[in-house]
Amino acid sequence: MAAASEPAESDYIVIGAGSAGSAVAKRLTEIPGATVTLIEAGPPDRNPWLHVPIGYARTMFHPVLSWNYRTAPEPELDGRAIPWPRGRVLGGSSAINGLLYVRGQAEDYDHWRQLGCIGWSYADVLPFFRRAEDNERGACAHHGAGGPLAVSDLRDRNPIAAAFIAAALELGFPENPDFNGPTQEGAGWFQVTARRGWRCSAYTAYLRPRPPNLRLLTEALALRLTFTGRRCSGVLVRQGGREFALSARREVVLCGGAVNSPQLLMLSGIGDATELAALGIPVLHHAPEVGRNLQDHLQARVVFRATRPVTVNDMMASLPRKLAAGLHFALRRRGPLTFSAGQAGLFARVLPGSATPDVQYHFIPFSSDRPGEPLHPFSGFTISVCQLRPESRGRIALKSPKPEDPPLIEARYLSAETDRRCMVAGLRLIRRLAATRALSRWIAAEYAPGPQAEGDEALLAFCRATAGTIYHPAGSCRMGEDPGAVVDSRLRVRGVEGLRVADASIMPTVVSGNTNAACIMIGEKCAAMMREAA
Repeated sequence: MAAASEPAESDYIVIGAGSAGSAVAKRLTEIPGATVTLIEAGPPDRNPWLHVPIGYARTMFHPVLSWNYRTAPEPELDGRAIPWPRGRVLGGSSAINGLLYVRGQAEDYDHWRQLGCIGWSYADVLPFFRRAEDNERGACAHHGAGGPLAVSDLRDRNPIAAAFIAAALELGFPENPDFNGPTQEGAGWFQVTARRGWRCSAYTAYLRPRPPNLRLLTEALALRLTFTGRRCSGVLVRQGGREFALSARREVVLCGGAVNSPQLLMLSGIGDATELAALGIPVLHHAPEVGRNLQDHLQARVVFRATRPVTVNDMMASLPRKLAAGLHFALRRRGPLTFSAGQAGLFARVLPGSATPDVQYHFIPFSSDRPGEPLHPFSGFTISVCQLRPESRGRIALKSPKPEDPPLIEARYLSAETDRRCMVAGLRLIRRLAATRALSRWIAAEYAPGPQAEGDEALLAFCRATAGTIYHPAGSCRMGEDPGAVVDSRLRVRGVEGLRVADASIMPTVVSGNTNAACIMIGEKCAAMMREAA
């Protein structure tokens, strides 16, 4: 942790050492003669569970390593407040996520370009995906090798996960060996951000070892941005009970994610003028879309009792099995401790008229009533479904002018009728998979929602009562070339100078899949545009 007494001025300031921020900071340090300051609100990544792949079970809801946000009561989810863990540590959410490397569909990025985001078609962003990647399968037209981010195949495969893939093939879905290749549709094994059995967070990938021209501040909360006229000149920080200012000679990049980036903009006077004035925040620039356009993937989880004791539930219920799993990992970096949050996946179309997959399935080799809660005492596994392109839109807003207070999060899940239909159709496909010859022999019973949930209304009621986030919030600082967009196509905040945003918040529409890979790409592309400007 850098001391607050170090020089207060650098060429660039990056706020947030997560997926995008780590990439931005590293690439800016490659500018000859440049100095970079990276600010992270959380601590260093010393907790050993941050580096063991299955450690997300211990870190996602950790009281120190996660922001542990909650949404406001969600009207369409029986008034439940949904937990929203976000990484608060070096590596950000890439240090506590489920490790899956999924870019989304090429059509997602082509749609961004159709919306006016110049330079963001799939052909435009593919070089940055490839530049970031060190895929153990080697380089090809779709993948890179030699980049910072390790992307690897699973080191162990659960037999029920293999049966899940076979079940999808039995229903006529194609086998897909690469969800980030020519097409996303079909069933197959996920690749993960791991190297030789260890998690590869964005911080590990890009900033270990640390570049000599990078100054890193951990446990340093950004209180508000500072301005000279309309130019962003730095940031006010609190660290160890002291407040001090840092200044940037060139630019400031905000990489706080879909919650914290709009929060800091609003705390700094960039947002809806009426709402800011009501909180006593001086208005620098009226930007009513800051915090709007919030999107997230809603996840519904179907739990099955297994016929054989081959799940993580069984390992955790037995001291000898836990010891064996620990030994297997220690000696060979294999076994259950290398498991990602989903091993096998399926991308499918369940709504009439969908040209590309509209749902994603994760096969998860364990089960619990809710994420973060104890595993079931029986052999169990989970098949989850999320809608890839939700039409529901929510918002991030300030509840107070205090930077340490969590903002208001309204996801507004299932507020669009299409989303309700999609989730019900997605649940029905899980049951079709479960009824196949390949998978049914592994299933003793459906535990949740259970056979009593038969009709569409019952399945929708199950969603309302149990569904939650799959941790992909996006869109709250929308990119575009229209006057209402928060940032332009070069990620510059409209209405001010010297300030950019680079993280999931800039997505006009959330990508069709897990968001970590896309955030790292956004960081790579932002840094490249800044290097051009320099």
